[in-house]
Amino acid sequence: MEKIKKALEQAKKERDANLGQPVETTKQAPTAHIAREDQITYTQTQKFTASPDVLSNNRIIIGSENSEIVAAYKMLRTQLLQKLNDNQWNALAMTSPSAGAGCSLTSINLAISLAMEVRHTVLLVDFNLRSPGLHKLFGFQPKFGLSDYLLHDTPLEEILVNPGYEGVVMLPGSQPLLNSSETLSSPKLVQLVEELKNRYPSRIVLFDLPPILTSDDALAFSPYTDAFLLVLEEGKTKKAELENSMHLLKDVEVIGTVINKSKEIKAG
Repeated sequence: MEKIKKALEQAKKERDANLGQPVETTKQAPTAHIAREDQITYTQTQKFTASPDVLSNNRIIIGSENSEIVAAYKMLRTQLLQKLNDNQWNALAMTSPSAGAGCSLTSINLAISLAMEVRHTVLLVDFNLRSPGLHKLFGFQPKFGLSDYLLHDTPLEEILVNPGYEGVVMLPGSQPLLNSSETLSSPKLVQLVEELKNRYPSRIVLFDLPPILTSDDALAFSPYTDAFLLVLEEGKTKKAELENSMHLLKDVEVIGTVINKSKEIKAG
């Protein structure tokens, strides 16, 4: 606990020293056309633009399209922003009771939708340390990932990627980490989380976590996020799984649920 306390104090000092720095931005977004008052430029963040076919095949929203799915994510975005703003939160963890619910896809589409709200930028973090996969949905393999930062001190600016959507930056995973739950509560990672949460006041941070019932990773990380959003799979997530998940998160703020793979798109 003493190591974690020192890490938090160090992160606060670094945050205070960086408050005057500009928010990260990009010159153009060929994938998503979002009108922002200030033009954004990425100077160090890598940029990758997925092909439209990859995005379509993996059900990632384009951003400019007009569809029921985009409308549903905008509704979810509005509900979340109200709760985040009311509580002055900016860090949201995404998880599901079990695998296959589509938590990672929901995290990506929610990040894109949140970035359409021009007062915010979004940092999407792959914290599924045992099986990182956000980058796979965009169809690219990062040179470096979170494990390189944790194990080899690779600078964050060499890891962060803009996936072609203005206002969205991704911290991808790379090599799996078997001691994932211990890593998620380690002083180095706690300090990183505090830096990610506090460096830019207008930034929302989404942490994509593994299912809560398959490992203790999500629970180990729970003290370091403001709230959780549970992703459920219609017709597959059992009532007992939801009850068990809520019991494990009984001491954590659960901001709501998303019913995924539904014929009728729902959020609550």
